[in-house]
Amino acid sequence: MSPALDLGDLDRFTVGAEGPVGRRVFLVQCRAGSTVLTLKAEKQQVAVLAEYLGRVLADLERPEDLPEDVDLEEPTEPHWVIGTLGVTYDEELDRVVLVAEELVAEGEDGDVARFTVTRAQAAAFAIRATSLVEAGRPPCPLCGLPLDPSGHRCPRTNGHRPPAS
Repeated sequence: MSPALDLGDLDRFTVGAEGPVGRRVFLVQCRAGSTVLTLKAEKQQVAVLAEYLGRVLADLERPEDLPEDVDLEEPTEPHWVIGTLGVTYDEELDRVVLVAEELVAEGEDGDVARFTVTRAQAAAFAIRATSLVEAGRPPCPLCGLPLDPSGHRCPRTNGHRPPAS
């Protein structure tokens, strides 16, 4: 692994999506001082992170004021693609700790970013992420995969007939 980029406490932590529905690119963005780190993520990674943050925060005292400025800022070009994402809560610091590792081929070294966010930042991220994920294509009622307006070959029906609405 490359040396980890330790951003420490973030000034800003957000998520966004660029592109048309069905071909959106999800971006996780962190800012600490003048350093802006934009990482590409899969929609499912964003959904799972939002759900996990929600579960962690449900057991803690409710944060006071949530950040309101949650739009992506420039540059939005991703530095790299997230492969794995670790999350934990540090009670002593009262911070959510995240470690993102770059998606690389087996045997290759990738980048690592470590950063901490407040409960309020984590809550705002979870709310925005859930909203972005739910704004996409509706899931197939049989297999859960996104329904494509041009047609859906449902694996649960071996692609022979469209699922019933």
